[in-house]
Amino acid sequence: MRLVQFVRRGAPGRVRVGVEQGPGGLGVVDLKAFEPSMPSTMRELLQLGDEGLDCARRALSSGLCVVERSDLQLLSPVLAPEKVVCVGMNYRDHCLEQNAPIPKEPIIFSKFPSALTGPYDDIILPSESQEVDWEVELAFVIGRGGKHIKEEDALSHVAGFTVANDVSARDWQMKRNGKQWLLGKTFDSFCPLGPALVTRDAVGDPRSLAIRCLVNGDTVQSSNTDQMIFQTEALVAWVSKFVTLTPGDVFLTGTPPGVGVFRKPPVFLKKGDVVECHIDQLGSIINKVV
Repeated sequence: MRLVQFVRRGAPGRVRVGVEQGPGGLGVVDLKAFEPSMPSTMRELLQLGDEGLDCARRALSSGLCVVERSDLQLLSPVLAPEKVVCVGMNYRDHCLEQNAPIPKEPIIFSKFPSALTGPYDDIILPSESQEVDWEVELAFVIGRGGKHIKEEDALSHVAGFTVANDVSARDWQMKRNGKQWLLGKTFDSFCPLGPALVTRDAVGDPRSLAIRCLVNGDTVQSSNTDQMIFQTEALVAWVSKFVTLTPGDVFLTGTPPGVGVFRKPPVFLKKGDVVECHIDQLGSIINKVV
């Protein structure tokens, strides 16, 4: 299934969870209209576990309560997660790009949840930075919480996968704030996410998905998730050693080569640019820089 969060045009405050009838131009089944006892947010739906997902499957099969695409605005698939967990230096080819050693353990940092924005919302250039960069990433969302999760059990804790752009202010990431990454990664709008949360059973093999980023139509990143050093299972097991994972937690799994900062000369985003991040089977997010 392809689960989304949306608002109807003209009713911006009423968040709903929906199920896409298919990627692209088809309609979205309004889950709460189909079953009024269902919650209005993805995080609450995931907290219901199998009950919520089973209801979503029934709603999709019914063909009822369909909202046309032209009547809705897609939001980030998850709003206000407890955590946004990010992984640095997690593609072999990205490490080679910067002559960096392959990490022996996952490099973990975070974004504040306020950085999340929708799949087609604008990326806002902050006046505090002159070096804003792109990073296409495979993201996944926790569906079942836990602590000290075993790697062999980890996928059962994952609800599904989506596309992220880990927008990064390189001056703040690499030169300011004691070279701690947080501030450079967490400006408002610095985490476009979407377009849908594609459930685990609907993704063939997350270890082998083509991933790419385009800026103004030109391909700047092109790789495959088979280049990831630490795959989904390893990341869930590692992070759950330190913190309890909860439904709705978002993981960004790292970016492949081709980011602007390592180009010669470096290239950074400017107002008017359009950034498209695409992952096979998951879809595209397209964000204008303003």
